Amino acid sequence: MNKTVWIIIAIVTMLVVGGISSYNSLINMSENVGGKWGQIENQLQRRADLIPNLVSTVKGYAAHEQQAIQAVADARAKLGGAQGPSAKAEANGELNTALSRLLVIAENYPNLKADKNFRALMDELSGTENRIAVARKDYNESVQLYNTTIRSLPASIFARYYGFGSMEYFKADEGAKQVPQVKF
Repeated sequence: MNKTVWIIIAIVTMLVVGGISSYNSLINMSENVGGKWGQIENQLQRRADLIPNLVSTVKGYAAHEQQAIQAVADARAKLGGAQGPSAKAEANGELNTALSRLLVIAENYPNLKADKNFRALMDELSGTENRIAVARKDYNESVQLYNTTIRSLPASIFARYYGFGSMEYFKADEGAKQVPQVKF
């Protein structure tokens, strides 16, 4: 009888330790995903902050191109109000499209392309685009690890019990699959 009690105590102890370990691991992964998402939002905000300066610079050279300038402003505002990965990805796609149109306009103004402020802003924007790409990659890798863990045994048992659900990937919008056409 004494041996049976010790076996039961050992099994219960292993379950408790395993549960605590799984819970802490899931919390850590969940926070990691949140941190990676914060980096995406940080870079999207950085880009959104650069855009008014870029728009102002283009405006000075291309005052009659108001529609493209307005589209950038509207897309930037939509991105600022978007909530969650899918809404942010959609708004980001619209902003990318509007920026592409604005850059095509800039190509039509050689003096603008040569302007020191415009070149500096374009360099900043290019660097920010690279940072966004890296942040999205890091976020999606973090989501993949988290989602794989909560679907694998034994963590899936504890994930279900503690209410950990799968996280959403940051996906490119449908328009991103098409190559933009630039005409001069």
